[in-house]
Amino acid sequence: MRGGSLWQLGQSITRRLAQSDKKAVSRRCFASDADLKKTALYDFHVAHGGKMVPFAGWSMPIQYKDSIIDSTVNCRVNGSLFDVAHMCGLSLKGKDCVPFLETLVVADVAGLAPGTGSLTVFTNEKGGAIDDSVITKVTDEHIYLVVNAGCRDKDLAHIEEHMKAFKSKGGDVSWHIHDERSLLALQGPLAAPVLQHLTKEDLSKLYFGQFQILDINGSTCFLTRTGYTGEDGFEISVPSEHAVDLAKAILEKSEGKVRLTGLGARDSLRLEAGLCLYGNDMEQHISPVEAGLTWAIGKRRRAEGGFLGADVILKQLQDGPTIRRVGFFSSGPPARSHSEVHDESGNKIGEITSGGFSPNLKKNIAMGYVKSGQHKNGTKVKILVRGKPYEGNITKMPFVATKYYKPS
Repeated sequence: MRGGSLWQLGQSITRRLAQSDKKAVSRRCFASDADLKKTALYDFHVAHGGKMVPFAGWSMPIQYKDSIIDSTVNCRVNGSLFDVAHMCGLSLKGKDCVPFLETLVVADVAGLAPGTGSLTVFTNEKGGAIDDSVITKVTDEHIYLVVNAGCRDKDLAHIEEHMKAFKSKGGDVSWHIHDERSLLALQGPLAAPVLQHLTKEDLSKLYFGQFQILDINGSTCFLTRTGYTGEDGFEISVPSEHAVDLAKAILEKSEGKVRLTGLGARDSLRLEAGLCLYGNDMEQHISPVEAGLTWAIGKRRRAEGGFLGADVILKQLQDGPTIRRVGFFSSGPPARSHSEVHDESGNKIGEITSGGFSPNLKKNIAMGYVKSGQHKNGTKVKILVRGKPYEGNITKMPFVATKYYKPS
């Protein structure tokens, strides 16, 4: 399932629940598929009214009893707790784990201070994106990273293939896939004050992008101050046997203000924050430069290269890309993935990759790609929705200002 359809699917579910017998709809549309994997929180979701849908091979909640619009707004006003245990956490270890990873990603991993991390991109030989990932240098001999659920199999195969070749030449690197852990994302203004109740460590000293191994609610957790909403927040890797207890404790300490939140609102939040969704806004044929992620390519890496597709990417940095990712405001129905973008003369100049109604801005927003030269802020365009053109204009992202916790 592509992320651009999550909001639509959630709205469809809401309408059907309002119009039909809930038990019948639940049996017909949300019955557990034996082939779908379940997170440690599956029963917890169902008990709290989670509407479960297939997503990247997992049964995941698209929403709960409140609407996707209400959930999205509540995250920015109070807070949200997401189960993101379908994503894959793994550790690379060994004295050569940093130079090994640098052959596969665009980040300056060596330049990261221990306990800090960054968004990066795994690239292929043509400079396209295999996946995006948040990587953390725990120590000089331990890297922790999280890859997308839908890309897990291809990412792990890609890493393993290159690791075997690297080790055959004497490189010291090994890996561990953290299937024994679950990943929770706590996001929003109340994230830090609520989580502070559950740990003795001073979270005010942990800034955006930083990582710490610490005790939370009696369990040893990997804590990263990051997220996918544009809000302050954390991703918490917890032993799976303690995941439900941690979720319960977070909700209890928030006194009902932090709510369980599903994939539908998560998609709306990341779109408002102008963040890419792999499979929609990034693909194998899209480079980090075209995707507007030039900032993620370390300065040293721009000078030295040394990663897959470096020749293509460094040339784009020098000459400029032929297409660019931009944001849009539009009238009429919300634009969806693959909606064409035309200039005012009716010439096709690009395509929408993600779009929907912004619950916080109360207007249609979208992102996509247009030809270089047509990408300037304020450029007027026509966006085709079901074959009919609607007025739109290119705008800067994020649509909603980010609130990452950084040193003042």
